[in-house]
Parts: sequence; C-alpha cells; structure tokens
Amino acid sequence: MQKSVLFYRLFLFSFFLLPKSYGQSDSWKIEATAIDPARYYGITVANGMIGLVSSPEPMKVKDVVLNGAFDTYGRGRVSNILKVFNFANLYLDVDGRRVGPRETAHYRQTLDMQKAALTTTFDVQDKVSVRQTVMALRQLPFSTLSMVEITARKDCDITPASVIESPENLKEVRNFYSEIDRPHATVRLLTSVAKSPTGRLTVAASTSFIFEEPHGQEPDVIHEDWDYNMHLAKFTRRLKAGQTYRFSVVGSVTSTAHTADAHNEAERLTIFAALERTDRLLKRHQAEWDKLWQSDIVIEGDADAQRAVRSALYHLYSFARAGTAYSLSPMGLSGLGYNGHVFWDTELWMYPALLLMKPEMARSLLEYRFERMPMARQNAFSHGYAGVMFPWESDADGQEATPVWALTGPFQHHITGDIGWAFWKYYQVTKDKDWLRTRGYPMLKEVAEFWVSRVEKDAKGYHINNVIGANEWQENINDNAYTNGMAKTSLQYAVQAAQELGLTPNTAWKTVADNLPILRFPDGTTRENETYDGVPIKQADVNLLAYPMKIVTEEAQIRKDLKYYEPRMSPEGPAMGFSVLATLYARLGESDRAYDLFVRSYKPNEVPPFGVLAETAGGTNPYFATGAGGMLQAVLNGFGGLDITDNGIVQLKTRLPKTWKSLTIRGVGTQQKTIRIQ
Repeated sequence: MQKSVLFYRLFLFSFFLLPKSYGQSDSWKIEATAIDPARYYGITVANGMIGLVSSPEPMKVKDVVLNGAFDTYGRGRVSNILKVFNFANLYLDVDGRRVGPRETAHYRQTLDMQKAALTTTFDVQDKVSVRQTVMALRQLPFSTLSMVEITARKDCDITPASVIESPENLKEVRNFYSEIDRPHATVRLLTSVAKSPTGRLTVAASTSFIFEEPHGQEPDVIHEDWDYNMHLAKFTRRLKAGQTYRFSVVGSVTSTAHTADAHNEAERLTIFAALERTDRLLKRHQAEWDKLWQSDIVIEGDADAQRAVRSALYHLYSFARAGTAYSLSPMGLSGLGYNGHVFWDTELWMYPALLLMKPEMARSLLEYRFERMPMARQNAFSHGYAGVMFPWESDADGQEATPVWALTGPFQHHITGDIGWAFWKYYQVTKDKDWLRTRGYPMLKEVAEFWVSRVEKDAKGYHINNVIGANEWQENINDNAYTNGMAKTSLQYAVQAAQELGLTPNTAWKTVADNLPILRFPDGTTRENETYDGVPIKQADVNLLAYPMKIVTEEAQIRKDLKYYEPRMSPEGPAMGFSVLATLYARLGESDRAYDLFVRSYKPNEVPPFGVLAETAGGTNPYFATGAGGMLQAVLNGFGGLDITDNGIVQLKTRLPKTWKSLTIRGVGTQQKTIRIQ
C-alpha cells in the first residue's frame, strides 16, 4: 500500500514537470500548438445531440457521435452507440495536390469555449494559409457548420471538397447528389443513407456548400462517387496572391431513432441550414451559448484551475440538452467509450453540477430514466423483486446492456437508489410540485418498493446481501456501506415525497430505512462491507455516506473515515474518487488538503494537446465526463459550499485555497443567483 502511494506521488510530481502543448490566451480559449499526431487526444464540439471530435489531420474530424442511436454490434453482444457517417470532413487540393499533414506548417488548433467553436489554422507550403472553424450548432440539434477561409500567398488553384464517408459498421450504403435551384439560391445536396448493423435503424447524413458569391456566380460543383463508402462534392477556384476566398459547409445527420423518415429529414434540415446562411446560423448559435454561459464559474488567482473548471463545465453543457429525454454516458459525446451506455456516473457525478447550474438540463437526464421505467419494472420482475430495478448499463431502450462477463450488471443494485436520490434532489432545488406529482413521486415510490422487496430480514434487522458497491473491486458482498446508505436515503426520500403530496407512504419504507445497518470496525471506523479487511479500493465508497449522502454527519466520524480510506484509494482508480475526498475536506475547512485532492482529481488525467480528461492517471480514453462532474462538485459543493437541502440551495461556510483570490458562481439554481466567496 505505501509503495503504491509513493509511486503515485513520484508520478504526479514528474507529471507536473512535463511540458504541456495546451495553454490559454484567455480564460475562454484552449490552444494546441505543439501537436504530435502520435499523442493526440481530440477535443469535442457538441450540442447535446451531435459530437464532433477533433483530428490532427487538416480539415478532418476523428469521430462523429449521434446521441440516442444504438444497435447491437462489436463488443459484448450488447447494444452500442452507433458510429455514424463522417459527414464533417473536407479535403483540399492546392495546385492539384492533396493537402495532408506533411504539406502543412504552423498547425494550430484553438477551442473557444465561449463560442463552442474549434478553429484550426495552418499554412500549405508557401502557397496558402487556411483557417477553418467547426461547430455543432446549438440551435439546430442535428446540424453542424464548418467555415473555411483560404488566403493565397501566391497565385494558385484551390479545390475544396465536402466528403461523406461511411464507417465499416454501416451496411447497404446509398449515395445521392442533387441540386435544388431557386431564383435566389441553389442548394447542392450531398447525401448518404445506410442501415445499422442489424438493420434496425436507417441512418442518413447530408451536406451542402454555402457560397458567398451572388446567385448565379457560384462556382460549378462536381460530384464524385468513388465507391460505396465515400463520395464528395468539390469545386475549383483560381486565387491571386493576397486574395482571400470564404465558403461554408452545413451538414445534418439523423436516424430512425429520432424521426420516421431519416433520409428526407436529413436533407430538409440541411436545406434549412443552407438557406439560413452563415451569418444567421452563427448569430443564433452564439445566442444559445450566451444563455448557457449565464451560469458560469469564475476563479480569480489560479489560471490553470480556471481553465480546467471551465473546460469541465463546457463539456457537460456540450453533452447535455434541455427538453429531451437523453442522458449522459461516462464519455459524453466525445467518442464511443463504454458503448455510449448510461451508468451511475450520470446521477452521482455529472448530474449534481448541472442541477445547480442548469436545472432544465438536469431535468432531461431524469426524463431519460422516467421514460424507461417500464423496462426497469420488467428487470425487477425478472430478478424476483418489486418496483423498478434499473440496469447498471442502460442503452436507448433502458434494458440491461452490461456484457454478460461483467458481474456489475446483475449485482450493482445501488444505481436504483442513486436514481431515486437524484429525483428528490431535483424537487429540493425546483420545488416543482406538479413535476413531483407526475414524475418524482411515481419514481421514488417504485424505487422504495424495490428496496423493500430486495432486503432480507433476520433477528438483527434488515440486510442487503450479494451486491457490488461503489468500490467495484469487492464483488458479491453483504451490507455494503454505500448500497445500504443509498437504499436508506432513497427510502427516506420516498416517505418525504409522499408526505409532500399529502399521501400516506407505505409504512415498510421507514421500517426498512431505520433498520438497515451501516457497519463499523471495533474502533468506530465505518466498514465498507461485512468482510472488508483493508485491501486497496478502486474509489470512494464509505466516504460517499458523508457526501453526497448525509448518513454520516458528525465531523469526528467523517475525519475518521477519511483517515482510514484515503490511503487505501488506488492510484489506478478513476478521477471522481479523489474529487469526493476534496469536497469533504473543503467542507471540513481544510482548504489546503482539499486543494491538493482537487488538483489530483484532474491534473494527472489530462492528456495532450488540449488537456482533455482521461478516466485514470495516464489513461487514454478521454473525454471522461464523470471525472469532470466530480471535479466540478469539489468546486461547487466543496470550496463553494453549495448544499442542496429541503430549504433549497443553501451555502455552507467554507474557505478557499490560498492561491484563489475569489470564487464567483453565477446563475445558480432556478433563481439564477450569483454567489461570491473571497
């Protein structure tokens, strides 16, 4: 144990000494200049529906992620989020030669978080300078915009091309090209349509150029259909030295998971975007992001923390969307990690920050669970229980999507309590009694009935046996601290919800809650489970009883549990374990210790060139939105002291780290309050 802790500290020290290729010209921008394609982990622009992951290759994106589209293929014989058409790529030929990494110089990428736009600039030999800005349009959930500016340094011919490529998993690919001519504009549609691996879904993508020339003077567009996996539309322009040429490409992607007629809808959306024109698209996109950034976190005195915190908030805002019934996977819309499934990562780690800053976004995450209650009810029935039993890995339909070789699927039952906990927290923040009546209480009632059927009774009381807790390295254990704690908490919340609505709760809910044990060692330290003997743990389990639950409230007990479990946290565990320790120390007034753990929750996990977060220190699977959510809780609920109670959002007395001059949290809760700590 001591050796592993020492190794981690040496690793952390050496990590801080490594040169970084990412930085900031201001607190809103993350710049990547020293780009090494062999050590490149892209950053994402997303709008809650589409995610575009950046690439080190000029004018390309690495991945396109479409929320809500799943099919069975690949890993684990379970549903996976679909890899859809890459419709956001461009090619560029200069004097007949294709531009690739070898032809470029001064390659730089900058993410403007305020505008949710990624700009790439580079030179092509001594011939042209290129500037491209890509965004997932916030006002149009299925559409993207790419703006290109090419400046000639000497006379040359340029041939840009809009490209749609099909990944190998799609089948029956059909490519189309058409021109729709109107008196004031011509829309040139490049479209691809395909079936998902099992044929369950139809996926469609479409793009169109937006030219700046008056109608009738636009360049001629040529369509080339290379094969069934790629086709393109291109044009050629002759540029004089010093001349700048600008154009844009709009694109849309959708599937029959979202609309009955994906082919026509993708084309309609692209036509709409093309005829909106670039300026109007930009204006509306920026207006939507201006609304989002009314809820922001400002740290004065620590530029690196400001960058990291704003990046975390930017990613959660990018991955979620109000007014939907979509949730968040651990990697958000940054790739296909964890098959795009939804875990407890949403409710315990990402949701709390959104609930404080954007309750309307948080509601969408809850609606995802509410709409999948029938499947959770079937899952409980199949396992011999009552109420709802939510899957450990949830897909588009809400069925259990954990690969069968992972025991977390059948045994990690605390997730049902986590969901009940999240539903009551929403009511505490919003006091929306209509929502409580139609959404909150129906969920909490079914969660409570599950726990009543799940417990086992003996002469000493009630027990929850044969589970996996938050620390997944301990399997098939009895009376796990976190599981019992969350069962007790969600049962108590069900009682409160019933009383709030003037209903009579099931008396068994309180009886079970009052008699579920939280085990202790002889010295009074909370014991993680019936057989836990001090071995290293993957992540916090017991400590979650103090925060976010309030099962453990005495300061002496919180400190005792921290002292025992902190050195047992494995350096190979995920980032959010350290963030919850940081939150607890901040609430105890130990701001220096809290700050060290706050930094540890994100800094070793940053990877080049943008500093996006991997799941673990030295990991390679960014962007880990779960870790971002935990780190934000350390700031909001730890240093900021924000606490969600029956009286709404209140502020506990805390102290800032020494290097922070002030912490300002803007747009908190439904009343959009501003909280400032100095």
